[in-house]
Formats: sequence, structure tokens, C-alpha cells
Amino acid sequence: MQEKFSQFSRQYHDKGYFVIRNYFNSQEVLQLRTVILKFHQLWKQDHATFYQEDAFNSSLITGSHYLSYNDRVALFNFISSKKMMAVIDSLIPNSPAFMNTQLFFNPVNPELKDFWHRDCQYDHDIEGQKQAIKDTQVLHLRVPLFDEPGMELIPGTHKRWDNDEEFSVRQETHGRYSFEELPNGKKIALAAGDLLVFSADMIHRGLYGLDRLALDILVFDPSGDFADYVDDDCLPNNSMLAEISDARLFVNTLKLKSQQFDKL
Repeated sequence: MQEKFSQFSRQYHDKGYFVIRNYFNSQEVLQLRTVILKFHQLWKQDHATFYQEDAFNSSLITGSHYLSYNDRVALFNFISSKKMMAVIDSLIPNSPAFMNTQLFFNPVNPELKDFWHRDCQYDHDIEGQKQAIKDTQVLHLRVPLFDEPGMELIPGTHKRWDNDEEFSVRQETHGRYSFEELPNGKKIALAAGDLLVFSADMIHRGLYGLDRLALDILVFDPSGDFADYVDDDCLPNNSMLAEISDARLFVNTLKLKSQQFDKL
């Protein structure tokens, strides 16, 4: 299996993504789905108008607002399970840190289209985006809870800037739209139990359809300055840490946040 992870790591560094098919068994998917659906139902009730008009994802799933103590512990244990950590350690061997969770679903509003983007475009101007591609290492680990159309990615864009057409579509310039087809896109259908790992800063888009409900776990390299992105409420407290089999992903984040606080 170690050779397999080395192969996946090479593909990630070359293409910016890889997929492990049937990585989680039906029981693991069922347990995760049960917890996530609790969050999703309560979140939808709390954000009814937003859900109907604009929403295609939610975040902060590990927080205390919607899930019970036991459900949060179960979720933390899934995120830091042996299967997840084997993948994470193969890509970020030096103290990987937990950032956030997101949940992706089909928008209710039919006018919302699946759109191309880089995650860094929401935090940086163009020059900042170019720098982020060189400097940062943020992983998306996507776990589909049902079979779905999956993702469309442009391989290699985690290392290179957009070509002219990609830029015009992604940034919606020169009369182009972010939901248009791009010639280099690679569609990756996903089934419940698969794991898709991809770079947050590559050009990508989710594909709407079927019963789409996918949990994304975001993990970062500690050399990146991302600790202030982490919501304190989404981290385990001390009693939870004692119930997590391998808590280092969260401990590393807590250390980074503590170091940041000490500098103030």
C-alpha cells in the first residue's frame, strides 16, 4: 500500500489531484452520512432563504452549533482516521494541520451553474493568486456521501497560471462566463466510498446533479499562513482530544493558533 501512496503522491504533484476508488466501506460511509445529514437538515432550516436562492455549500461542519458532542467526536475521528492520515501524511509529511470542513450539494435555484474557480481567487488579487500557486499547499479531501457527477479539474493548474481562455472564463472577462466548458477540463465522476484529493488552488468546479452531497476536508502545510482562517469553535476541546484516536491534525492547528496568539 505504501507504494500505492507514493504513486498517488507523484500524481498529485504532477497533475494536482488523484482519486482512490472504494476507499471507504459501506459502514464507514453510512456512519459519516448519518452525522452529516443531521448537520445538513438543521443548517437548511436555519438558512432557508439562502438555501433556496443562492446556496451550493455550507461550512464549519465540525462546529458546536448543529452537532452534539458525540457526533462531533465521531466526525473528528473520521477526519483523522488511519485511512485519512495515510493520505495526508503522504502529501504533507511535516505536521499537517486541519483548516475547515465544507459540504457541497446541488443548488435549489436552477439559475446557479457549476462554475470554474481557484479557491485563492476569493482572498487575493491577480498577483496574489499567482503567488499563492507558488507558495501554498492546501488540500481538499472530498468524500462523496452518495454517487454524484463529481468534479471537473484542469490538470496541472496547481502549478501554472491560466491560459488566456481559462482566465477569461474563470474571471468572466471578454464576454465569457465561468460556467462555460473549457477544453482541458477532466470530468471525474465520484461514487460513495471514493476519495478525491485535489489542490485548492487548481482550476476546478463541482458538477451538479444526482444526489450530490460531498464532505470536503481542508488540510494545510504549516509553512503556509492559514491558522487565522481556522474557526476556534470547529476545533476539538481538551475532553474531545482525549477521545480522538490520532489527534495530531488538530493539535498541530491548535499549536499554530497558539503561536500566532503569542506574537500579538
